[in-house]
Amino acid sequence: MAVEQGGAEAEQALVDQWRDMLALHARTQCELDRALHRHGLCASDFEVLDVLAESAAHDVSCGFRVQEIAERVHLSQSALSRLIARLEKDGLVERGLCAEDRRGVRVALTGKGRALHGDVRPVQRAVLTRMLTD
Repeated sequence: MAVEQGGAEAEQALVDQWRDMLALHARTQCELDRALHRHGLCASDFEVLDVLAESAAHDVSCGFRVQEIAERVHLSQSALSRLIARLEKDGLVERGLCAEDRRGVRVALTGKGRALHGDVRPVQRAVLTRMLTD
């Protein structure tokens, strides 16, 4: 009986840990959305800009395919496609063929997107620091 109870307590501790992680994620997402809203972005918008900025920093000059972005930002491909369309409409990203690889459409930051990312990155990092450090 004591072994079963110990197993149940360990299981409950695991469930509690999972729920704490979910709560932290939700609180952090809300804080990010609140802070980024002043700049016309939500947390998911910024994540896409951040991934694309990373690609530019690593000299991936033609950006990423939508599938590659989806793997990094944890959105469905359809949700990401809508988000990219909105960012494109706002002039922050552009879709096009990569000069090195004409098989698929790539997404890259525009100059306006790079500038906005540079302005907003410290805001996002400050929220992460505040929310995720003890």
